[in-house]
Amino acid sequence: MAKKKTEGKISRPTSSQTKAYIENAGVVLNQQITDTLESNYMPYAMSVIVSRAIPEIDGFKPSHRKLLYTMYKMGLLTGQRTKSANIVGQTMKLNPHGDGAIYETMVRLSRGNEALLHPYVDSKGNFGKAYSHDMAYAASRYTEAKLDPISAELFRDIDKDTVDFVDNYDNTMKEPALFPVTFPSILVNANLGIAVGMACNICSFNLEEVCNTTIELIKNPAHDISLTLKAPDFAGGGQIIYHPDEMEKIYETGRGSFKVRARYRYDQKSNCLEITEIPPTTTTEAIMDKVVELVKAGKLKEISDMRDETDLSGLKLAIDLKRNTDPDKLMQKLYRFTPLEDSFSCNFNVLIEGTPRVLGVRALLEEWIAFRTMCVKRRVYYDLDKKKEKLHLLEGLEKILLDIDKAIQIVRETKEEQDVVPNLMIGFGIDQVQAEYVAEIKLRQLNREYILKRTKEIEDLKADIAELEAILGNDKKVKSIIVGELKEVIKKYGQPRRSLLIYKEDVKHYSEEEQKAEEYPVHLFFTKEGYFKKITPQSYRMSSEQYLKDGDAVLTHLESSSGVNLLFFTDRGQVYKSRANEFDDTKASTLGDFVPVKLGMDEGESARFMVATSDYQGFLLFFFENGKVAKVSLKAYETKTNRRKLINAYNTKAGSPLVAVLALTEEREILMSASGGRILIFHTGCLLEKTTKDNQGVQVMTLKKGDSVEKAVIYSDGMVENPHRYMAKSLPSRGGIPPVEQLTLDGMEP
Repeated sequence: MAKKKTEGKISRPTSSQTKAYIENAGVVLNQQITDTLESNYMPYAMSVIVSRAIPEIDGFKPSHRKLLYTMYKMGLLTGQRTKSANIVGQTMKLNPHGDGAIYETMVRLSRGNEALLHPYVDSKGNFGKAYSHDMAYAASRYTEAKLDPISAELFRDIDKDTVDFVDNYDNTMKEPALFPVTFPSILVNANLGIAVGMACNICSFNLEEVCNTTIELIKNPAHDISLTLKAPDFAGGGQIIYHPDEMEKIYETGRGSFKVRARYRYDQKSNCLEITEIPPTTTTEAIMDKVVELVKAGKLKEISDMRDETDLSGLKLAIDLKRNTDPDKLMQKLYRFTPLEDSFSCNFNVLIEGTPRVLGVRALLEEWIAFRTMCVKRRVYYDLDKKKEKLHLLEGLEKILLDIDKAIQIVRETKEEQDVVPNLMIGFGIDQVQAEYVAEIKLRQLNREYILKRTKEIEDLKADIAELEAILGNDKKVKSIIVGELKEVIKKYGQPRRSLLIYKEDVKHYSEEEQKAEEYPVHLFFTKEGYFKKITPQSYRMSSEQYLKDGDAVLTHLESSSGVNLLFFTDRGQVYKSRANEFDDTKASTLGDFVPVKLGMDEGESARFMVATSDYQGFLLFFFENGKVAKVSLKAYETKTNRRKLINAYNTKAGSPLVAVLALTEEREILMSASGGRILIFHTGCLLEKTTKDNQGVQVMTLKKGDSVEKAVIYSDGMVENPHRYMAKSLPSRGGIPPVEQLTLDGMEP
């Protein structure tokens, strides 16, 4: 409730109220949450929805409208530009916000920012770029602006009562509630707003296509709008992946999404891809960051360098390619893994007479036609009233001019000036308004030429009034006026489409199958220190002697394929996933890739074991120093989202270090050796397979105090003599001790 105030005084609490406040100080009063929401939150929410975030049928939010109307009243539709700071300061008379918020609104409406298909502000200076969040705009004191020529269509006949005017925030000025736009600007320029509990995201369409569609709808309300309005059109261009059913859904419901791709060209001379147009939902920085991330992860081995070469001529991202790289296939991969292809989600939420409504394109155009029809009728009413007023004055003048001598005689014989008008009224039978007009005629105008002109003007006015009344009585004539204005807008401001259309059936997508088709045989090496090498058979045959760091040794050597999946288990119970083709082919004479750096492991974390799998079939065996073995399905490490890092890859809570990891596709016999010299051979079929990665396993080898498991390998015939003496009859088992002179275990001493 508003507090009552006396004229010129501030109301103060009474002594009894003050006493009550003191007594209740610090007391928590119970209050219904529904009452609080209704009295405090709902007014705020409605204010954001109605007065800030959601555009109206003229295509503007209040902040846009206040700024543009201020510029119109400043005379910036013609003439020279003025400092942006001056415009911002004048706008504060209508917009109760800080200069920063007002200037930011102006920046987005400007030609220099390139956010709109048809900018409303003609700018000079640095206004930033919509496709770059790092390219900041200059301060308002450095830039200049005026209204763009197309803004004339926003204010046409605004002074002829075409729209309502309301008081500004302090009731000192009037501002238009809407603009009498002559074309459907709500669809011509993109609009994004986030309110409370709702939002809007309106994509832009080509001006000529929108106007032609509106004309056809006026002529035929059942017109198929997809025939004249193919698809959206963005200021930044790009390629829209066109699907008729998806577009039809957006046209009818106002909701839906479609994909937009970047456009590029290939410079064969410099072996460089140049990205010149990007989707409206991303920025150059986001694209470059993602490409760098993929290059570091080894997923884009075809790229050697990437630069932002954007300049005054426009956007350009340059990507240098390695030799023999297919640019089209690389772009398919970039479309798949980077924001160079992105989705635009439509939500055509518009305020219609103060009520937010989600409307399709057809419904929006129908609402605009109704709105524009009202504007045209109000303009015709205004012109009709003005012409009737003038006709009324001239009809009174006509009566006087028929006997001008009598009029002069009445004026001369009237003693008092204040009696001139009443006497003329009596003498000629005219009303006061007509008499006032006649009395103001100058003596030099009482000639034959003036009389004939005024008499002829009466006939013209009567014809004009009849025509205006005919327009008001015939909706077809009103609509023909709207059609004529739309055709004029097309002629003045129509532009070719910027966004190209690609039919969904013609789009080529990057596929993993094609990548697999390029696979080739390789030798994979993983060392104790965490180095990885991928060597082709030809290179390996030429030189098989491995170059290693001092103290390092090959832990795993596999003959596999370049497309195999790799699992690197670390000393912190985590696993990092990769593919062999994400590593460059190398030679035996090099150190190879250091896995912790290549895969971006945590600081101080090291890779201990490597497992290779092509289809995640089979299981893993985890061997711990305390003699326990965990059998885990490889499917537990398969993820649909291609996550690179999995935590809790194996059990680390038991406090026993991991000794070995073996990958098997079928049940086999395993040979384990302990520090005391004991050897145990057991069959993996004795262990139950677990689907959870983080399990402690079961005791397989019983150890003496102070002993620990040292190694575990897949058993094959001939590794030890008399293998039956080491076979486990049941688990857990102690195994057996081989003779001292026996040295048969591959790579292990007894």
